[in-house]
Amino acid sequence: MPPIVIIPSSARSERGLRVENVEKVLSNRINNAGEEQYLVRWRTQTKTQRPPLSWHNLNELSRCLELVQDYLEVKLKARTKLASSSYRKRKSPDDGHDIERISLAERRLKRESRASSIVSSSSNSSLSSSLPHVRRNESPEIKIYNGVFDERNGYIIARCASTPDMDHVNIQDVPTAQMLNIAHRSSTRYAEELIRAEILRRLRLLPGPKIYLTNTYDASSPSLRFQFITEYVLREGVIKLDPATTVGCQKCSPHMGRDIGCEYTKKCDCLEYAAVDENRLTTEENTIYKYIKKHGGDTIGLPKKFPYYAEGTKRAKTGCLVPFYLKSRNPIYECNDNCKCGRDCRNKNVQFGRRIELEIFKTSSRGWGLRCRKDLREGEFVDTYRGEVITDEEATRREENAGKSKASYLYSLDKFAETEGISQEEIYVVDGEFMGGPTKFMNHSCEPNCRQYTVSYNKHDAKIYDIAFFACRDIPAMEELTFDYLDKDEEDEKDGDQEPEQQPGEDAVPCLCGAKKCRKWLWT
Repeated sequence: MPPIVIIPSSARSERGLRVENVEKVLSNRINNAGEEQYLVRWRTQTKTQRPPLSWHNLNELSRCLELVQDYLEVKLKARTKLASSSYRKRKSPDDGHDIERISLAERRLKRESRASSIVSSSSNSSLSSSLPHVRRNESPEIKIYNGVFDERNGYIIARCASTPDMDHVNIQDVPTAQMLNIAHRSSTRYAEELIRAEILRRLRLLPGPKIYLTNTYDASSPSLRFQFITEYVLREGVIKLDPATTVGCQKCSPHMGRDIGCEYTKKCDCLEYAAVDENRLTTEENTIYKYIKKHGGDTIGLPKKFPYYAEGTKRAKTGCLVPFYLKSRNPIYECNDNCKCGRDCRNKNVQFGRRIELEIFKTSSRGWGLRCRKDLREGEFVDTYRGEVITDEEATRREENAGKSKASYLYSLDKFAETEGISQEEIYVVDGEFMGGPTKFMNHSCEPNCRQYTVSYNKHDAKIYDIAFFACRDIPAMEELTFDYLDKDEEDEKDGDQEPEQQPGEDAVPCLCGAKKCRKWLWT
């Protein structure tokens, strides 16, 4: 019989801070109990040079991990910059030792490294005595400056206060040289582990096969401020057509021909606006088609192509894009829930979501990237690009606020703008900066192995549709997945075409893709 394991538990739940009350994290240290602590600057209603500053362990900061991550990123950049510099401290001409100049403010805070008296405030004392990192029979480290603690609805709150025996410090002096020195020597491993665990937890919530996270370069993780979503989030001013306008094919059935749903393109109503397969036109159909192209009209009844290989095809590429779509970039129209062809119709693919395992990984020079853990076949679906759908006006506002130096994750839904007469002001834009899917981490390449395609489930909605990534060639497992940020869609698609070399302008960004035919610059 296996031994019984007793797991201790605490009846008291840890009280914590709310992110709305915290301005930022300023420093870190290891306290006398060996716990990681982080110095928090509290938000105040009025501007002050002495806002409350207090030290907290990570249990108390569990709701503020994004602020801890912000601090760790700044610290990592500073450490990297310091390591790459040739800076040396000035030596003393007398004894050759390093000179350390300590300001009056630093002297006041020097006692921070020694055990000292805790703030003698009744509210502060009662709360501090219950916090786990303060030992009752020891003299604890300084916990708070410029204020006292309160408790509201189970949360720790700090408010400004001033008494003669209180520890005071001006915000300009923080972090002090001593704090920086202590922070440099203090481990942040627990915080890094908690942040990574939270990212992994969020990835596990996404539907579909597992998404991995790998970083062999440092201890950083993708931003906690990024929200993973499974479908578009429509913002103010964006109107999606009524679901009643989604019309399905009515002449098809699940058991046509090979029991794969839709079998005949001339019968499938969902292909009404799909591109005509000109190579299969008869003489009579060709005459009709020329008339439609000149005068307008509906192309139902003319030969077309289903976008995906069906099960049992000789090339055994079930679900992959056929060359007619892969090479031409024609819009893809999938069947929908109102169709009579059944759930497993050959013309349904992207709407079922991602079906492959992906890995978000840290690259050597381009931040985070994305790759697949198995070989991908040419034309195989990867995932969609998701985010907030916003108006053109809102997209312009966000671009102006971000500035030219910041990466852009905006994607215009302008595929049908010309054919449907949609003005620039009416075009919707997908912003994947703050929320989206794993494809947010795909990097640019001038010679990409993936391309983006328009996929619609409602043929009548020309303003909102999916952007789906497909492999444009066979991709070996673990090769980084990339696409061309400056993709020209159907333009310049002929083999051998290459853009003429251009001189960089003020909007140009250096390209780091490393491809043999790299354009050297990106234009926004």
